[in-house]
Amino acid sequence: MKKRLMSFRYAWEGIVSLFSNERNAQIHLGAAVCVITAGCLFDLSAVEWCLISLCIGGVFMAEGFNTAIEKVCDKVSPERDPLVKTAKDVAAGAVLLFVISAVVVGLFVFIPHFLKLF
Repeated sequence: MKKRLMSFRYAWEGIVSLFSNERNAQIHLGAAVCVITAGCLFDLSAVEWCLISLCIGGVFMAEGFNTAIEKVCDKVSPERDPLVKTAKDVAAGAVLLFVISAVVVGLFVFIPHFLKLF
């Protein structure tokens, strides 16, 4: 039981580290707060909340993987290496792809609510 509790503690420490030290994660967190606020104002449906929640969680997850890959690459190869560069670029690209997808989902969710205002 103690091992299981410790694994949650380590996971929590990773989350705190991500949002404390990574500028992009902080930007994504700010965007998530704005999206959640807009969702409350527009009274989203349960399905819309599920879509938004999956997108927010996915962006945070992708950012976490990207950060982990960058940290390991920096530790293993502190000097410039083309393979390390590729690994880091691909990880960053994966975050960008998820963010673009999340923005598209957000547009599909929020535009109809926004248009009801006019």
